[in-house]
This record gives sequence, structure tokens and C-alpha cells, in this order.
Amino acid sequence: MHPEKNGGMMMVAAILALAVAMPVFAHDHDHKKGNKPHSAAEIKKDVADHRAMAEAHLNAAKCLEGGQSEKTCHAQLAKDCKGLAIGKYCGMKHRH
Repeated sequence: MHPEKNGGMMMVAAILALAVAMPVFAHDHDHKKGNKPHSAAEIKKDVADHRAMAEAHLNAAKCLEGGQSEKTCHAQLAKDCKGLAIGKYCGMKHRH
């Protein structure tokens, strides 16, 4: 495998991992303060939301790998994540 392709796959894997992990930290799951555990229906919705955010981030990674501009890819990410996550990067804190 070419180094640039392997690096791209590593980037996709990292972005996908972050897409799944980051929203978990944003949830208010502090059950120690007396919050009741989520119902089966709430958990099912959380799972669906996490999958949708992961798919949106994977599509953004593919967009960037395909040579599209960050502006274009982030605009699509914002559309794909509308109502799912916090901020313009779909729950993923960007460093640039």
C-alpha cells in the first residue's frame, strides 16, 4: 500500500473514532447526581444519533480525501449534522 493511501486510511479511522467518541463526552450522563438511567428507547435513539454523526464525519473525511476544499466539506458536514450535534463541526472540536 502507498504511504499516502495508508495515511489517508489512518486519518479516516481517526476521524471516525473521534466522531463516535466525542459526542459521548457531550452527553449529560451523570447518574451519580440522581439522574435516572436512560430508557431502552432513549438508548436506541442515542445509538442512531452516534451512527449518523459517525457517517457524517466519515463522509467529510472522504470529501477531504477526494480533494474538495475544507469549506465545501465542512459545509456538507454542517448540513449532515444539523440537529445531531453541537457546533459547526458536528461535536468534534477542531484545532484550526
